Amino acid sequence: MAFRSAGVSRLSGLTAGRGSALATAAREALAYARQGLLLRHDTAEPVIPRGVEEGDDVVVFLHGLFATAGVLRPLRSAIARHPFLHTAALTYLPGVDVPAIAERLRGLLTAIPQGARVHLVGHSLGGIVSRYFALESGDARVVQTISLASPFGGVPRAAWVAFDPVRDLRPESPVLRRILLHPHAARIPHLSIVAGADTLVASPVAHALHDGDVLVMQGRGHNTLLFDDEVARVVEARILARRAERLPKAG
Repeated sequence: MAFRSAGVSRLSGLTAGRGSALATAAREALAYARQGLLLRHDTAEPVIPRGVEEGDDVVVFLHGLFATAGVLRPLRSAIARHPFLHTAALTYLPGVDVPAIAERLRGLLTAIPQGARVHLVGHSLGGIVSRYFALESGDARVVQTISLASPFGGVPRAAWVAFDPVRDLRPESPVLRRILLHPHAARIPHLSIVAGADTLVASPVAHALHDGDVLVMQGRGHNTLLFDDEVARVVEARILARRAERLPKAG
């Protein structure tokens, strides 16, 4: 597992991040407010790109619990500015479990040409859906997964909630165990982008996927990652780098 931390300095064994705790809390509050404004978008139908050609790359964005595809619009915009990158998204109801969401993702991907390459990017629960689908679907078009603040280590409080997608977040849930112990996990690269100031889980770094790369964004909360310019640049760079791996080299 390759590990690096963004916006970090070390002092007396403590990690000092981007700004003060008050500034971090303010950014997270602003992120909640921005989500509230975006929730009404992209709810009726999946967002499916047009004009995808053989050899193009499609980036599918998956949201977290109690959100919609609309909250991912800023990240999608950062990617869609490249003419050879297309974006897609999907809204799912809060009561749907991870395997069922993965089946809806399979349906969305039937509209994508077989010659395209697919990158899956998910926030929170969406990152778990992305990885689960990538490992279980057998869809060879999926070339990588990227998660933002996804609790692959599980959420202990989820055991108390009789709610399908939340039960899938239990540390011992079959979904998480399948992801963590999958025999072919190394075949599909993964990047865990961790919110260093995530208050929804204890020890945020412990929730990174152990068989992938890890980037810790200090001073960012769980939802701040959705609207952070540096996070958008990281996601963009990761997708472009993966695309470049298959392009013919000049000379």
